[in-house]
Amino acid sequence: MDNSIKQLREQMGLSQADLGDSLNVSRQTINSIENGKFDPSLPLALKLGKFFNTPVEQIFSTVNFDK
Repeated sequence: MDNSIKQLREQMGLSQADLGDSLNVSRQTINSIENGKFDPSLPLALKLGKFFNTPVEQIFSTVNFDK
């Protein structure tokens, strides 16, 4: 699943550890989500949306027209 977590995080000047601390998850979890190795649970996705004040469907995308 594609996402814009890294861009949103960097726009706010946050490290992966800062974001993880704010959401009560590890830096490794944030890294895995950013790199597409882990899809967050629904509660975590909703927390991310609330944290960034951005609808979840704008943060995450499953659309891939190349496949």
